[in-house]
Amino acid sequence: MTSDLNTGTTTESPPQEAVVRPGRGPGARLSAYLRLAKLGMVDYYLSLAVVLSLLPTVRRGPDGASLLTSAAFLLGEVCLVAAAVAFDDVTGHRDGSDAANYGPDAPARALARKPLLVGTLTETAAVRFAGCAFAAGVLCWAAALFWAPYRPLWAVLAVVAAAVVVPQYSWGLRLSHRGLQEVFLAAVGWAFVLPLFGLLTGEATGLAAVEAFLFGLGPLLFGVYSNTHDAEGDRAVGRPTVACLLSPRGNRLFIGALSVVETTVIVTTPLLGLAPWWFPLAFVPLKAARARQFTVGMVRGDVLRGRLLGIRAHRILVVTVVVVNLLVAGTA
Repeated sequence: MTSDLNTGTTTESPPQEAVVRPGRGPGARLSAYLRLAKLGMVDYYLSLAVVLSLLPTVRRGPDGASLLTSAAFLLGEVCLVAAAVAFDDVTGHRDGSDAANYGPDAPARALARKPLLVGTLTETAAVRFAGCAFAAGVLCWAAALFWAPYRPLWAVLAVVAAAVVVPQYSWGLRLSHRGLQEVFLAAVGWAFVLPLFGLLTGEATGLAAVEAFLFGLGPLLFGVYSNTHDAEGDRAVGRPTVACLLSPRGNRLFIGALSVVETTVIVTTPLLGLAPWWFPLAFVPLKAARARQFTVGMVRGDVLRGRLLGIRAHRILVVTVVVVNLLVAGTA
């Protein structure tokens, strides 16, 4: 199964004969597990920068409880996402969709990122790794709740729900196979921002909610390009992504509508009194990046290049949000 949680930036696949083959020794196995966990996909983990920049100036100091909570929450994110992508690789290996989407007929996909396909790990080892990562993530988030300076009920419930749901992308409840794939990609981003902000401040401000929403749209707005590329393989295994359910034109309209939603949220935020008047101006570079992404990926048809541009756009979003928050705090 193609993992749309897999946000690695590689767009060129090595020649088939250059793909890493099974190695021996602990070093080779460690490398295989690191690839299985997709630790290079840092885009969800940038949520911590967003949250810390949102904190009031008086709470940005080295408060012990806040530091422990933030560190445990971030480590929990890494473990839970590692569990999700590892389970996803197992599913894709079993149903054959990864072989179709990452094989020689899809040279732009990096086969080396799929240790089950290459043969460096067995399914049993991958499932065991995913289960351990799931358990470690739950323990980390339990520690974050224990150390949290505040525990508003909504934030606690959100953390518990996310801990249960994140690994079930294509395992257990198999949410990505039930028409919830696009919602899932965005919801993970939302869950990584607003609940932690609540644990650190005891509240959910309007600006924090807006930025959590924008952050969640980032992975969705490059995940849909992966879905477009993999529509045939996903359709073959009964995974109902929007790209599978709609016509190519309908899919393009859907992707364009997501960017319109992003723009609408940015423009209306100061109108609702949640940010200063210049808030939309700060996002001009982001919208320029989105326009280029859509032009390259949807108009010109270079879908995987569009995906890469979407990853870069998400990082522009994070930098913009952090700078805006620091400026707002500095003028408060």
